[in-house]
Amino acid sequence: MHFVRDVSYISEYKLLLTFEDGSKRIVDLEPYLEGEIFEPLKDIEYFKTVRLNPDVDTIVWSNGADMSPDFLYEIGRSKDKSTSAL
Repeated sequence: MHFVRDVSYISEYKLLLTFEDGSKRIVDLEPYLEGEIFEPLKDIEYFKTVRLNPDVDTIVWSNGADMSPDFLYEIGRSKDKSTSAL
């Protein structure tokens, strides 16, 4: 089970997430913004309001949208020295 420890906006619908194991992963959430709860996130300015909720160990938005940290870890690309910031 994974836990998100930090989130940073990169560009478009991409976020840089830091997990409990110290790994940093880039997630592109654009393909996953389907359904009523995620519809407001298609507004890029609203998407940028993402924040970490340490009570649930994942990213959230003020409308109640959140995503499983395990799902985020799974879809993320590892960010290391050879990975560009996009």
